[in-house]
Amino acid sequence: MKKFIVIASIAFGMTLVSGNELRAQTKEKTVVENGDGTKTITKTKTKKSRKGKYALIGAGAGAASGVAVSKNNSKGAIIGGAAGAAGGYLYGRHRDKKKPKTTTVKKTKTVNE
Repeated sequence: MKKFIVIASIAFGMTLVSGNELRAQTKEKTVVENGDGTKTITKTKTKKSRKGKYALIGAGAGAASGVAVSKNNSKGAIIGGAAGAAGGYLYGRHRDKKKPKTTTVKKTKTVNE
């Protein structure tokens, strides 16, 4: 039962953290019809933040170390996961402020109709 609680709490924590960072990435698709009977499709993807990535890594590492160190595994996993997620989020925020990362990837494809 303890292992189930540990796994469920880790999965729930990662779900909460990853749900907040879905808005940090934008996708856009543009279709333009050319005059010669072809279409040009342009896909643009922009990713702006590292906070979610580092929060997930911190939550996993914190939960694992909390289980290893604590006598009460479930309590240690919850506390370690929360502390690790907070630390990872703060580290990601620091990295974003120090070196902003905005990556834009454009893919263009011409298709005959």
